[in-house]
Amino acid sequence: MFIHIGNDHVIQSKDVIAILDYNLISSSSIMEEMITEWAVKKKVLGPMAEAKSVMITKEIIYYSQLSVSTLKKRASMISTISKLDDYSDEIKDEELDEE
Repeated sequence: MFIHIGNDHVIQSKDVIAILDYNLISSSSIMEEMITEWAVKKKVLGPMAEAKSVMITKEIIYYSQLSVSTLKKRASMISTISKLDDYSDEIKDEELDEE
């Protein structure tokens, strides 16, 4: 499944490692160092000036204008949708039986 994280970015939910509040980045020297290294490799995307959250994936770090809670809701919606049973084949079979 995919998650729209803002700024015209859509990522696969299976690639998400962490969703962090942007303000927490400055309180961790390890996080700052990691983001700096990834930025040098051109693996950081999104507007840092307007960021509310940081999404870390397997390949890229994204700055998002969306809050952590919004991204969490989107991710859990996808999780809920993926757990729903798919009855489309049964409906097709019933329609064929009626004909």
